Amino acid sequence: MPSQLPTFDDVIDAAARIAPHAQLTPVLTSRTLDALTGARLFFKAEHLQRVGAFKFRGACNAVWSLQAATAARGVVTHSSGNHGAALALAARTRGIPCHVIVPDNAVAAKRASIERQGAVLHLCAPSIEAREAMCAQVQAETGAELVHPYADARVIAGQGTATLELLAQSGGLDVVIAPLGGGGLGAGTALALHGRAPQAELWLAEPAGAADGAASLAAGALRTDIVPDTVCDGLRGKLGAPNLALLLAHRAQAVTVEDADTIAAMQLLWQVLKQVVEPSSAIALAALLSRREALAGKRVGVILSGGNVDLAALPWLAAA
Repeated sequence: MPSQLPTFDDVIDAAARIAPHAQLTPVLTSRTLDALTGARLFFKAEHLQRVGAFKFRGACNAVWSLQAATAARGVVTHSSGNHGAALALAARTRGIPCHVIVPDNAVAAKRASIERQGAVLHLCAPSIEAREAMCAQVQAETGAELVHPYADARVIAGQGTATLELLAQSGGLDVVIAPLGGGGLGAGTALALHGRAPQAELWLAEPAGAADGAASLAAGALRTDIVPDTVCDGLRGKLGAPNLALLLAHRAQAVTVEDADTIAAMQLLWQVLKQVVEPSSAIALAALLSRREALAGKRVGVILSGGNVDLAALPWLAAA
């Protein structure tokens, strides 16, 4: 797995590499939500990306970056859902094997998505340590290339292509808001902004119950002693070291959000924008709503990161 920090040039290369495979997702607008927030909003609809999440961008870039001999041995990762499905599909586009280590408490809809894409599943206990241990074991047994969900330079560069498109489609932005978990999307967004809109601010929406990213940004060093407790299953991963470095370089700021506010924003997006997004995506709008005074009159890009919702376990039903 490449450990060096990716650059803006890597994002440009990734855009060309994934173009034959990834969707150019639309940018959605809403007069109602503009009026509610006092800002001009541009929603990058990554929930309409292949496998229903931005994750396909980074996975696709990683898979198609591999030399032929390395690719033939396949790829391996650990994932609670979206990255696993994305890597499985990316591997299928190249005709190579894919192994995904999945925690045994993963959202049923996301686990089913990984299986549909043809990956070999390996179940493990629901902890980062268990994931990484089984990932190393499978890697040793198969020779597969590790494609980390968010700390891989190829993945980060691929994720940055969403913001590259958003900037072109919107005609320019003052602020971009993205969800923050492991930091792949946030770091990629930072690179894209650095190259195309260095004056734009980067806001990172993070669950209050999994705010290691906010703590790390405040300290200027990784803080890993936080046990995640949030409805945003896609944002429970710990912030990666290369991701933090890129976020600090762009002076990104974290906005922590309570789960109740995220669920309310999820309902608002379903009702007003008519888009099915998951909590880990809706948190970006929730962060915006909590800081609307600071964004009044600005052009704001909001990355709707994914739409893989377990319809049998909607979060507002669980809270009822």
